[in-house]
Amino acid sequence: MLSSPKFLQSSQFLHPPIAPSHPPQLQNIPTLTPFPIIKQCCKFSRRELAIGSSSSLLLLLGSQNLEPFLQSRAQAEENIADTNINEGQEENSNATPNCTNKNPTRKAFLDISIDGEPVGRIIIGLYGDDAPAGAARFSKLVSGAAGISYRRKEFIKIMPNYVQHGGVRSYGVDVELAKSTGSDLAAESLIDEWQRSYEKCPGTKNLAGTVSIIVRNPLKPPPKLKVVARKGKLEIDQEEVGIDPNGTEFVITTKDSPELDASALVVGKVLGGMEVVERIGQVKTVSENTSSPYFRVAKLIGDKRAVVAERGFNRPYSKVAVTNCGLIE
Repeated sequence: MLSSPKFLQSSQFLHPPIAPSHPPQLQNIPTLTPFPIIKQCCKFSRRELAIGSSSSLLLLLGSQNLEPFLQSRAQAEENIADTNINEGQEENSNATPNCTNKNPTRKAFLDISIDGEPVGRIIIGLYGDDAPAGAARFSKLVSGAAGISYRRKEFIKIMPNYVQHGGVRSYGVDVELAKSTGSDLAAESLIDEWQRSYEKCPGTKNLAGTVSIIVRNPLKPPPKLKVVARKGKLEIDQEEVGIDPNGTEFVITTKDSPELDASALVVGKVLGGMEVVERIGQVKTVSENTSSPYFRVAKLIGDKRAVVAERGFNRPYSKVAVTNCGLIE
């Protein structure tokens, strides 16, 4: 009876009780939660509601078959691509036409001399497709099919950017020879063609090396109104001031000349002999004297001497002429 208590005492001595470092805290878990506590637990912010709704939507989509959705998205992207292609095609169709890279259909040549000394040949390519009326007029005058040609005709004006040929005369023997072959030197058809080209191609058209026919005079003043008596009645008529070009004068540009776009129709370009054109441009000319007060007064009052002096400006001192011309087959 005494051994049992001793055994128990020794076991307690060997294994003393370990006191807890922190006293245990008892959690009071109520079995029945009051209503105010439930209201406080279920209060959510708008951000939490948005995140929760998005997560629910993703879970719902993940549980469904996404193939119809992906197909509809691919079809929408394809429709957008087709729309962009169609818009690009419409923009290309409405784009500005290329007015600089024109293909010549025929070739002509001009042999030039300065004071009787040959200086070389100019080869010109004519735009028969882009300017059919102007190219046909130039071809007839070069080949002589119009009854008169540029042969033995002179360059009458040399400017810093271009040289101008005088063409054929609108009176005298030249007109009689043109009428004998049924040719008409009027420039109405050339003006219509120039108008279409002017509206179709914006920007500078008379670039360096182009050949153009002068179809109108941009310096010509508007017609003046005057009173005339006809059949015993007074009528108001228009008096034309100045003369219009007859559609035979042409210019060859040495530099870009936008000042010619309002009066000249581009009919071709120089294919060879540009050094001859530059040689013509180096000929000395009569200098302008428009700054003179005498010229200004004479121009203002309409003195004919001012008109004569103005015609002499930029004329070459040397005789620059076409000795021979024709078409190259």
